[in-house]
Amino acid sequence: MEPLIVVDGANVVGSVPDGWWRDRAGAATRLRDALAVRAGAPAAGAVPAGEIVLVVEGAARGVPPIEGVPVQAAPHSGDDHIVALVADNVDRRPVVVVTSDRGLRQRVTDLGASIVSPGQLLATIPYGGRRDST
Repeated sequence: MEPLIVVDGANVVGSVPDGWWRDRAGAATRLRDALAVRAGAPAAGAVPAGEIVLVVEGAARGVPPIEGVPVQAAPHSGDDHIVALVADNVDRRPVVVVTSDRGLRQRVTDLGASIVSPGQLLATIPYGGRRDST
């Protein structure tokens, strides 16, 4: 059964200190585009092959989905939205959450999800942060 890979967009973007806070939507868009390259790819390192869902919040809520990467805008807390996604899916298929947020990690593993760190994901996609950073 194909795993669901839920990407905590704010957490992954925030793991690359490149000035992302000046353009949160732009950073989330770059992450989405990099995830599209990964969509449909075989497992790499700790990251399994599977359906990718990018969860965004705050200023990144307007980032649209693209082929291979659905984008879900959390209406309130991104963490709560991710927990709800895990709860809705974990009984039907494996769920992997990409985050380093300790509280979120505990909440989703309590539900039965697995965890992949942002660094493990970033090692498998062409995301280098801001294109104009030096």
